[in-house]
Amino acid sequence: MIRDDILGSLPVHTAVPALERALDAHGCAVLCAPPGTGKTTLVPLVLAGLLGDGSVARPVRRVIVAEPRRIAARAAARRMAWLLGEQVGERVGFTVRGERVVGRATVVEVVTTGVLLQRLQRDQELAGVDVVILDECHERHLDADTVAAFLLDVRAALRPELRLVAASATTDAAGWARLLGDAPVVEARGVSYPVEVVWAPPVKPVRPPHGMRVDPALLAHVASVVRRALAERDGDVLCFLPGVGEIGRVAGLLGDAAGAEVLQVHGRAPAAVQDAVLAGSAGSAGSPGAAGSAGSAGGRRVVLATAVAESSLTVPGVRIVVDAGLAREPRTDHARGLSALTTVRVSQAGARQRAGRAGREAPGVVYRCWTEAEDSRLARFPSPEIKVADLAAFALQAACWGDPSAAGLALLDPPPAGALAAARSVLAAIGAVEAVEAGQGEGDTDGGGGGGGRVTERGVRMARLGLHPRLARALLDGAPEVGTRRAAEVVALLSEEPPRAYGDDLAAAWRTARRGADGYAARWRQEVRRLERAPELSSSTGSRGSVSAGAGAGAGAVSGAGAGAVSGAGETSGSSPRSGSGSMSGSGSDDAVAGLIAALAFPERVARARGEGACLMVSGTGGELGEGSRLRGAPWLAVAVADRPATAASARVRLAAVIDEDTARAAAGRLLVAGEEVRWEGGDVVAREVERLGAVELSVRALRAPDGRLVRAALLDGLRREGLGLLRWTRDAQGLRDRLDFLHREVGGGWPDVSDVALLARADEWLEPELSRARRRSDLGRLDAGQALRRLLPWTTGEAARLDELAPERVEVPSGSRVRVEYGGPQPVLAVKLQELFGLRETPKVAGVPVLVHLLSPAGRPAAVTADLASFWREGYRAVRAELRGRYPRHPWPEDPSTAVPTRRLNQRR
Repeated sequence: MIRDDILGSLPVHTAVPALERALDAHGCAVLCAPPGTGKTTLVPLVLAGLLGDGSVARPVRRVIVAEPRRIAARAAARRMAWLLGEQVGERVGFTVRGERVVGRATVVEVVTTGVLLQRLQRDQELAGVDVVILDECHERHLDADTVAAFLLDVRAALRPELRLVAASATTDAAGWARLLGDAPVVEARGVSYPVEVVWAPPVKPVRPPHGMRVDPALLAHVASVVRRALAERDGDVLCFLPGVGEIGRVAGLLGDAAGAEVLQVHGRAPAAVQDAVLAGSAGSAGSPGAAGSAGSAGGRRVVLATAVAESSLTVPGVRIVVDAGLAREPRTDHARGLSALTTVRVSQAGARQRAGRAGREAPGVVYRCWTEAEDSRLARFPSPEIKVADLAAFALQAACWGDPSAAGLALLDPPPAGALAAARSVLAAIGAVEAVEAGQGEGDTDGGGGGGGRVTERGVRMARLGLHPRLARALLDGAPEVGTRRAAEVVALLSEEPPRAYGDDLAAAWRTARRGADGYAARWRQEVRRLERAPELSSSTGSRGSVSAGAGAGAGAVSGAGAGAVSGAGETSGSSPRSGSGSMSGSGSDDAVAGLIAALAFPERVARARGEGACLMVSGTGGELGEGSRLRGAPWLAVAVADRPATAASARVRLAAVIDEDTARAAAGRLLVAGEEVRWEGGDVVAREVERLGAVELSVRALRAPDGRLVRAALLDGLRREGLGLLRWTRDAQGLRDRLDFLHREVGGGWPDVSDVALLARADEWLEPELSRARRRSDLGRLDAGQALRRLLPWTTGEAARLDELAPERVEVPSGSRVRVEYGGPQPVLAVKLQELFGLRETPKVAGVPVLVHLLSPAGRPAAVTADLASFWREGYRAVRAELRGRYPRHPWPEDPSTAVPTRRLNQRR
């Protein structure tokens, strides 16, 4: 029996006629509806023709609703089926990864965006589908953006009659309208219950989040705000926290003191727990998603939730929201090959979504754990995942779609060029796409007629596995080695990181999952069954015997560590590394199997121990194992999960497996190099013969006769690092450099630039042939820099002969002395005894530039400085004469120095 009373009360029904008119006229529309209006449940039923007003028969259409999360997809399907008075799987069903509940009569199917993406790759026309609704598109998940782009392609090229709705409560409506071809924007105002905002910041400042870390003081404050809310208001509490760890911490702080049942809702929570939370009180348990009275079995509830509760879900009985103000977003460190979630401040749109949960059924209140002033500084919308996430999966989907560069896809935000290039390097290296030919630009790989970047058959198989390309590679190449079941079990562990309680040892976590009875173990088994049955594995399990944990040789997998990329096994054909020891299938230990699969997935994270819990990955990234980890004694590791805190020099190893050196060589074989290595290190040239696996040195021995070109390059590197002071600079040599610098600055022309940068750039011209004959630092110290500098003089123009004329090393003063001119400052300096300049009326000049005269006392100490000698004789001399005359009576101190006879002698000797 259809629940017409509830359907008729949903506020969004007033916007349905306008939405239908927009779809009839344009084929696309943007639906903006506040939380609780029924957009997720009523609109699909109406567009499918399952509801009517009794006077007009609506045609039945097949509708697909795409949700960003599995919990939302299941909940939406159950809610719609309940509204129709049916069970899920009749006219309303759902499909999420590893679970499908649909029937022959199903016309409304709720799927996750990932499932829809896979379906589009298999059937680009979406045959039989009339309407697609992209729900909660404001969250800007990468899969959702990709699905929207593909659907627009389908409408433009194959099925213009396919209808498309982008729906959300808080979104960039104008942007989505432009993306959908200036589609109409339909707004459902509805009946909104007021939500009071209470600002509840911590009394004392807390440390801002970084990486996955959240200040425990903030979590303690959130727990206190929950207690305050329970005391001040009626109804259940929905508390938003960034992750599972923070939920567990706050739940522990609340304990029994909260006076209410504490429930935890997140993507890893068992389905039964999720369903119980969404069912509400005992009185409403039979009506999924229906408004129930506050509390559970007569008591109150505190629901601690991640962002999964922001959208598409109604938690019955909630009148209070406590918002910690934090969210988790993906981030990728391409330089180190690390991808992880990071904790960020919630956006304004996210905060509005969260607050709206309190007003779904009645007036409510939101306690925000930050100040009103901070609120205005929050970002308007969450960061689009395409801007911050690892793009390997996106790049593979684009290549499968026929647009490897993604240039032709209609996206709200284009993918960053660097991140997309790194992703395509990963795909080329694992054999998922054709390698870009030498000299071919990224923009040339459009998938048509020649060039690289087009998807391979292997790439298509990878994409259809529904895994990250790295894990798909590990499954395809690992299954022939260890057996499909065991490979699928380890890959399933890597596809959803095990709980921290499972530990950091991948093999031990594998054993725990096998015997586990928790929600994670149940989902893991379900994913294993899905992967084990994948038809894409049938062609990869027919051959055995290529890699074993004891494999001693073979081309492996690797990438340039700088791009954080992984390379394919062997050549880019995707064959797994070969060895002569045969397959491990059925006989390898858990450690060996787990290590091989992890190394195939993340070859650039193969790491060797450095002692004290430290290790070095072949990518060059350092790693640290936790205290008490049993992995600390392993000489080699395959690191599966690691993150690097913002202030840490090394990454924290979260999950890894023990491997041996042979497996490391096989998995990361493309980084295996051996040869002469000559470099500047520790203040001198170091020449060694090195076998290296990326950044990890395997063997080293000294070179007796290194290649002269490598030595020369190392010496130049030393000069760049430590400066030209490594050469022998006599006073004359430094003086010559200062004179040349003066002429370059004041005269120009062919006079050379003698700065460090310029001299290093012209090393071939002035340091040869001595540089090529040098072998070590001491040889540089014997190189006469002054003699070498003369090679840079403008000999070809003849100007070199004028060096002493334009910038003389010494100038003759009136006394007959030849005094050195110092050119090291901004102005040439002439330091001379005052008596030797008697009779000189004008300041001396070099190259037309007046010198700065330092007038010295008879003892050679500075008495005065002037750039205008005539002015000094008139005005400054009297004061100097009065001060020094009594001190040096045997020296001449005439009344008029401008007409006196210059001297360098005493009065008596004169």
